Amino acid sequence: MTTKPARRGRPGYDLESLLQVAVKLFNERGYDGTSMEDLARKLGITKSAIYYHVPSKDELLRLAVDRALDGLFAVVAESEEAPGRAIDRLEHVLRGSVAILVEQLPFVTLLLRVRGNTKVERAALARRREFDHLITDLVKQAESEGDVREGLDPATVARLLFGMVNSLTEWYRPRRGSDHAELADAVCRVAFDGIRQN
Repeated sequence: MTTKPARRGRPGYDLESLLQVAVKLFNERGYDGTSMEDLARKLGITKSAIYYHVPSKDELLRLAVDRALDGLFAVVAESEEAPGRAIDRLEHVLRGSVAILVEQLPFVTLLLRVRGNTKVERAALARRREFDHLITDLVKQAESEGDVREGLDPATVARLLFGMVNSLTEWYRPRRGSDHAELADAVCRVAFDGIRQN
């Protein structure tokens, strides 16, 4: 059996490098404020060279937000396989989400900026709501196991926890030698010292 060689893109740009530049531009100018002409000019290629890789600007957005969302959902799936109490799985998700944010910072930043103006954005927002529900359910389980203070609304706790994680996109800038585990430790100390049942 022979295998076909991988399809090559235009010289200098493959889909990944195109996506990296598109996400940077979307974050700088806004998705609605960025045209394919802007992207082609930034890349120094023609629009037809971009269309060689993707059929539309919407597809670039979909690929970008799905990268962030797929990472977050993978962390939740890992936590569901882990033994232990719900509070431990919740901490696993929080730590994993910090790691995804650090590793995919431009993609997560873009995800957090979508507003539902297009079909792709509405699909991304629906997946974000699904993620929020999964986190809320984990908080409920942790409360029922006696590990979260009583009287806290699980949906509010979930929003506050991920509001803290999501706020990292506003100020966190990777630096040489920095470690996402150290950042996750700080987030978890602040978060869990506040919600754990003493």
